[in-house]
Amino acid sequence: MIPVTGIGCTSDWVKKCMEYEVEGARPRGRPKKTWREIVEKDCQACGLNREDAMDRCRWMKQIRED
Repeated sequence: MIPVTGIGCTSDWVKKCMEYEVEGARPRGRPKKTWREIVEKDCQACGLNREDAMDRCRWMKQIRED
């Protein structure tokens, strides 16, 4: 998992949800994509990274360009 500096803490419920491991057998076929995979793909397509997320003006400018 990629750490996010300065946001939340280790006991945060959102972090627990993102790291939750489901027990039991997996269904047949290709695994579903996770939220994190989709966000990372979208950020790559827009040319954004984690540092850009901390700069609201840059983030909004990059989002509106696409």
